[in-house]
Amino acid sequence: MKYIKKSKEELKKELTKEQYYVTQENGTERPFENQYWKANEEGIYVDITTGEPLFTSKDKFHSSCGWPAFSKPIDKDLTKEINDSSFGMQRIEVRSKTGDSHLGHVFNDGPQELGGVRYCINSASLKFIPKSELEKKGYKKYLELFD
Repeated sequence: MKYIKKSKEELKKELTKEQYYVTQENGTERPFENQYWKANEEGIYVDITTGEPLFTSKDKFHSSCGWPAFSKPIDKDLTKEINDSSFGMQRIEVRSKTGDSHLGHVFNDGPQELGGVRYCINSASLKFIPKSELEKKGYKKYLELFD
């Protein structure tokens, strides 16, 4: 599957205002009031703007941050990490590689048994593909993650 970055005009038509704000304007959605922070279903999370695979439910864990938290991306080559000094803080921003969508931030306070990092990701930057729909939606190769 080929993932393509869309124009700002296309994204404004396709995304909700919140999804656009988060992914294109480096926004942050409200904690505890977003679609996936409590989700438990098996599947993968893809970039809402391109469909590029980003995270799997196998690496998702419950954190008290109020956003979906993952121990790692599906593939480090599909994300990029950038120093972020906005709002007077030093953080590491996480962006999708192809879509260049703002996803969230990565912190070094995750569970040690999962590698010690926490990818704190905005639900508004993600689309969930349930395990039962992976093949039908073109993500068949990711079924092996759930064996």
